[in-house]
Amino acid sequence: MTLKEFVKELNGRRVEGELIKTIFYSLLTSIIALGILYFLKLRTIPDFIPKYGSYLFFSALSYALIMPAIRQVRAYKKMACMSGMMTGMTIGMISGFLPGFYIASTNGMFVGSVFGMLVGITLGMWNGKCCGVMGFMEGTMAGFMGGLMGAMTAFMLLNDHLFTASIIVFVVSAIIMIGLNYMIYIETKETERQRREDNLFTIILTFVLIMVTTWLMILGPRSAIFQ
Repeated sequence: MTLKEFVKELNGRRVEGELIKTIFYSLLTSIIALGILYFLKLRTIPDFIPKYGSYLFFSALSYALIMPAIRQVRAYKKMACMSGMMTGMTIGMISGFLPGFYIASTNGMFVGSVFGMLVGITLGMWNGKCCGVMGFMEGTMAGFMGGLMGAMTAFMLLNDHLFTASIIVFVVSAIIMIGLNYMIYIETKETERQRREDNLFTIILTFVLIMVTTWLMILGPRSAIFQ
């Protein structure tokens, strides 16, 4: 019954009714940013689409996947200890693993690890703090491990169906993040919403993430194997 209620709320007045729009705005922001960059600079790079196109596309999808959970956490501000820890851990792990995986696929394990850890730790501890220091710590640890594991996984698969693994990784991450959206709904459905906002925050955060990701892939440092 609760799952049916959650699906209904995707068209409702609670924050869950804004999740699909959040995905749309995030994805649209990434597409517009990448489109402008492509016509200004990226199309002049030899073999841009074969080398970087699919990984930038998956990066845009990944950021659109993460944004709805962040919007839910921002709407309610505070959560119970266990649910807040789970939120920080999941957002930290996925937002560290996916960027780390895609950057490592084009630039190597070191750059992928550092970028994945930076994104994962930042988003993990920021959203985990909704339940206090334990969620803060959980988000930090998950972002730390997620960034390293994502980059290491991509590096180990460089010569073994890396693109296929990218699809599998994204699909599994999508299932996990949808589960998190559902969990947050269950934990907060009796709670009064604390913050209302438009999509400006989603647009700005997505723009920053996709621009930094693109810059790293194209112009960032690379491991010797990619020279």
